[in-house]
Amino acid sequence: MYRTHTCGQLRIENVGQSVTLAGWVQKSRKLGGMTFIDLRDRYGITQLVVEADAEASLIETATSLGREYVIQVTGEVIERESKNSKMATGDIEIKVSKIVILNKSVTPPFTIEDESDGGEDIRAKYRYLDLRRGPLQRALALRHRLAQEIRTYLDGQGFMEIETPYLIKSTPEGARDFVVPSRMNPGQFYALPQSPQTFKQLLMVAGYDRYFQIVKCFRDEDLRADRQPEFTQIDCEMSFVEQEDVLNTFEGMMRQMFRNAVGVEIPDPLPRMRWYDAMDNYGSDKPDIRFGMTIHEITDKVQGFGFSVFDSVEYVGAIAVPGAASYTRKQLDELTEWVKRPQVGAKGLVYIKLNEDGTIKSSIDKFYTQEQLQAVAEAVEAKAGDLILALCGPKRKAQTMLGVLRIEMGNRLGLRDPKVFAPLWIVDFPLFEWDDETQRFYAMHHPFTAPKPEHLEWYYSDRKEDLERVCANAYDFVLNGTELGGGSIRIHEAAMQERMFEILGISKEDAEYKFGFIINAFKYGAPPHGGLAFGFDRVCALFGGQETIRDFIAFPKNNQGRDVMIDSPSEIDQIQLDELNLDLRPLPQK
Repeated sequence: MYRTHTCGQLRIENVGQSVTLAGWVQKSRKLGGMTFIDLRDRYGITQLVVEADAEASLIETATSLGREYVIQVTGEVIERESKNSKMATGDIEIKVSKIVILNKSVTPPFTIEDESDGGEDIRAKYRYLDLRRGPLQRALALRHRLAQEIRTYLDGQGFMEIETPYLIKSTPEGARDFVVPSRMNPGQFYALPQSPQTFKQLLMVAGYDRYFQIVKCFRDEDLRADRQPEFTQIDCEMSFVEQEDVLNTFEGMMRQMFRNAVGVEIPDPLPRMRWYDAMDNYGSDKPDIRFGMTIHEITDKVQGFGFSVFDSVEYVGAIAVPGAASYTRKQLDELTEWVKRPQVGAKGLVYIKLNEDGTIKSSIDKFYTQEQLQAVAEAVEAKAGDLILALCGPKRKAQTMLGVLRIEMGNRLGLRDPKVFAPLWIVDFPLFEWDDETQRFYAMHHPFTAPKPEHLEWYYSDRKEDLERVCANAYDFVLNGTELGGGSIRIHEAAMQERMFEILGISKEDAEYKFGFIINAFKYGAPPHGGLAFGFDRVCALFGGQETIRDFIAFPKNNQGRDVMIDSPSEIDQIQLDELNLDLRPLPQK
C-alpha cells in the first residue's frame, strides 16, 4: 500500500505515530527555513512540515515540489503549535522524514481550490482537474450516499433491481430520440430510451411486482441548468397497487433520504395539492411553497371601470409583494421590461403601491378610485408597505406568467433559501391537453397513463368538454419549485389502452407499429400497476443546495450538448460510414 492513512484521517490521538500518506500537493510555502506542504486527497488535507535541520536531500526534494505533484511521504504525527480549526486535521501535522515523488505535474490551468480562478469553459475542458476540487468531490459523495440510501430502502421494501436495454425501438412521442444506426441491419436504427417506460410495464406483466433501477435515459432536446442529453432516473414500478400505495411507498423513500443523507426531517404526511389549485394559486404545476405571495384572481374587482386592458380579457390576477411599496419608478420600469421578455411573455405590468402612510399609488390611478384600489388590496391580502403586481390575459397563460413573476420576486427578496426544504405531491392532473393549432388532444403525461376511476364516464364520452374534465391517475413529487419525480397508475386493459390511442388520434396501424408489443402483452393477464420515476440528478442538486445539476454529474455536457473535454460529438471516418451504409449530405451554408 502506498499509504497507511488518508489525508483526512489523522487526529490529535494519532500524535506519535509513524505514518505514510500519498496525494497531491495543494500548495507549499517556506517560513523561517521550514517548508510547509498541504497534501490533498479526496478525504481532506494534511499539513506536512520539513524542518530546517532536516537532511539536505529532503529539503531539496521538498523545495522542488510544484502544485499537483503526486507524492508519498513518511513521517511522525506531531501536534501543531498553530492549530487550524477550519481543517478537520488542523490539530496535527506530519514531521516528514521521507518524500517520494510519484509523478510530476505541469502547472494546472486553474487553481485546484474550492474557489477556483478558472472560468466554466476552461474547467469543463479540464474536467478531470475540476473534479479534484472540494465542491465537486462533496457533490459526487452526496450523489453516492443518496444512491446507497435508495437501494437500501427499496431493497427493504421488496423491490428488485433489474436492468432494461439501451438499444430499443424509436417511438417518437414527446422529446426527440437519439438514434443509433445498425450495422447488421442496414438502413435500420435503434433508439436510446427516453425512459424504460414500456419495459417496466412489461416486467409487471411478467410478474416482477416490484422493480427499480437507477438508470441512464436520453432525450435530444434543448438544454438548460437542470437538463442534460443523458440523465439518470430512479425508475420504479409496482403491481397490484393504487395511487395511495405508490405515494406512501415513495414518500417513505424520500423521508429516509432526507433524514440519512442531509439530516433533515420532512413533514409526515407530505402535503398534497390538486393541479388546478397549484395553477390557480401559484401559476405552476411545480409550486415553491417555501414562501407565500400566492396568486389571487381580481377580475371581478377591476372590470367595468373603463380600463380597456382589463375589460377585454378573460382573467386578471395579482400577487402582493411584501415590503416592496418602496420600489422606485426606475425599479418598476425595469420590472415591466422583465415581464415583457419572451421567457415571460407579458405585454405590460400594472402595479399598486400601498404606502406606509395609508395612501395608494398606482399605474392605473386615473381609472380607479382609492376605494376601488383598496378593494383590490383586500382581495390579494396586501398590507401597508406591500406592492401589488397584476397581469392579465387568457386564464392559464396569465397564471403561468404570474407564477414566473412570483418566483422572480421570491429570488429578489431572498425568500428561496436552498437550506429550507418544502416537498409536496401534486395530484389530479388533466389527462389530456387540447391543442388549438392541430385541433387534437395530446397526453399531458404519456399515453399509458390511466384516467381516474371516477372519470371513466367522461373518458368514454365523445364530447370534447367531457374529455377536458378527465383527470389522470397521476402524481408529481415537487420540491422547492422543481419537479423531482412523477408517475401514474398505468392502463393495464387493452380496451382502455385502445380508447386512449383513439382519443390521441393514433391509428390502429400506428399503435400496432409503435406499441404492438405492449398492447399484445396486455392480453396475457396484465396486473393493475403503477409507478414513478425521480430525476436523480435533480434530486442530488437540490439536496446539495444547487440549481444546476452539472456539478453532480462526473462528466456532463455543456449547453450545446458537447463534451469539450473529449471533443464529442465528433465526425467519424468514411470506413465507419460505409459499414453503417450512411451517406452525409452537405451542411447548409450559414
